[in-house]
Amino acid sequence: MSPGRDGWTVWQPLAGLPSLSAGVLRETVDGGQSFRWAAQADGTWLGQWSDQVVRLRTVADGGLHWSAPAALAGTTPAALGRYFGTERNFASLADTLPWRSDPHLARCLAAYPGLRILHQPFGETLLGFLCSATKQIVQIKQMVALLAERHGRPLAACPDRHALPTWAELATIPESELRACLLGFRARYIAETAALIAARPGWLEETEAAPYALAKERLCSLPGVGEKVADCVLLFGAGRLEAFPVDTWILKALARRYGLDGWKPAQVAQFGRAHFGDLAGFAQQFLFSWERAQGRE
Repeated sequence: MSPGRDGWTVWQPLAGLPSLSAGVLRETVDGGQSFRWAAQADGTWLGQWSDQVVRLRTVADGGLHWSAPAALAGTTPAALGRYFGTERNFASLADTLPWRSDPHLARCLAAYPGLRILHQPFGETLLGFLCSATKQIVQIKQMVALLAERHGRPLAACPDRHALPTWAELATIPESELRACLLGFRARYIAETAALIAARPGWLEETEAAPYALAKERLCSLPGVGEKVADCVLLFGAGRLEAFPVDTWILKALARRYGLDGWKPAQVAQFGRAHFGDLAGFAQQFLFSWERAQGRE
């Protein structure tokens, strides 16, 4: 594939992905699942994960087009397909959710047609959500960007971009240097988690592959990882659609829309898994997106 004048490939359609509006693309890449996407002045999105760097844009018919550094052109389509979970028919999965008996869920589904769950690298997802405690998305993105710029290696295909540091690399970084990346008290959790993971080769891979309950138990054994963070990591980094993260927006959503005012997070999580079933985490993302949009309005 011939590169354009800027060293990036010409725009190409992403196969296997249904039509996606600009708003739903924004909600998918910048709605709390991932923290490494940035809106560009021309309306495109620039994002990265692992060794991948890519630009995305929607076109008039709702299709999604991509462009990447020429050196990555051979791997980008497959990497994008995995990242966006094109092996899963999310439209069919959405139709199996209990929207027929749940008017609020039906309203959320209608507002974000085509919304999907990203499948990000497991270790990177853990790092991102360890940065998330008591922080908004824009602040988490700042922390993650600083970790990459100061401690990640430059990408061979795009030297002005940096990969996130691996957990083995994080284990060698003093906590004081982590704090300099605006991490605050989260620096201790990341340093301690990095030391534990570095001492147990294969631990991340074993956790990602474990059954949901065991994987969540293993994650919750890490410093700074509670049930909400563990469920986020499993949902957005391991594709476990049964995981039901409960944050402030979900507490508000289920209190306002389902009458669960005053319920504790563990109770709300239990309700979510019982009411929405094996796809509770998928339903959660629609509820989250709707409630956050209402908050902005």
